[in-house]
Amino acid sequence: MTESMQERMAQARAHLEKTRAAIARAEQDLRNTSETVRSRDRAVEVTVGPQGELTGLTFPDNKFAGMAGPQLAASVMEAFGEGRRRIAERVMETFAPLTGPNPHVPEGRGADVDWERIFGSALSGGRRTGGGRTRDRLRDEIHEDDTDAAPGGRA
Repeated sequence: MTESMQERMAQARAHLEKTRAAIARAEQDLRNTSETVRSRDRAVEVTVGPQGELTGLTFPDNKFAGMAGPQLAASVMEAFGEGRRRIAERVMETFAPLTGPNPHVPEGRGADVDWERIFGSALSGGRRTGGGRTRDRLRDEIHEDDTDAAPGGRA
C-alpha cells in the first residue's frame, strides 16, 4: 500500500512543524543556560553565558594574590575557554537531533551544520590550529619563569 503524494506532504509538513516547535523550545532552554568553570590552579572561576560570553568572574580564596599578571591572565583565559567549549557542546547536543532528515521526505538529507564555523576556537578549548600558540604552552612557560624567579620575588 503506497501513500498518496498528499499524505506524504501532510506528514512532511507535520514533521517540519514539530521540528520548528522543538527548535523554539531548545532556543528558550538554552537562553537561560550557563557554565561555571574553575581554572586548573583553582585561582579563577568564570561563568559563561549561552552565547559564549563572560558573565561572571571571581577569585575564590584569594589564590590570585601571589600570582604574576601573566599567570593570572592565563588562568582566566583557560577557565573562560573551557566554559565556552562546554556551552558549545551543550548547544551541539541540544540541536543535533533536530538537524536530521525528515523521515517523510526520502530525498531529504537534513541540515548540514558547520559547528566549527559557528563556534570556532570554542570547540577546541580555545586552542588555535595551524601552528598557533596554545594557552597550555603559555601556562608552561609561565610556570618555567616562576621556577627561575628569585626567592621571595617575582621574575
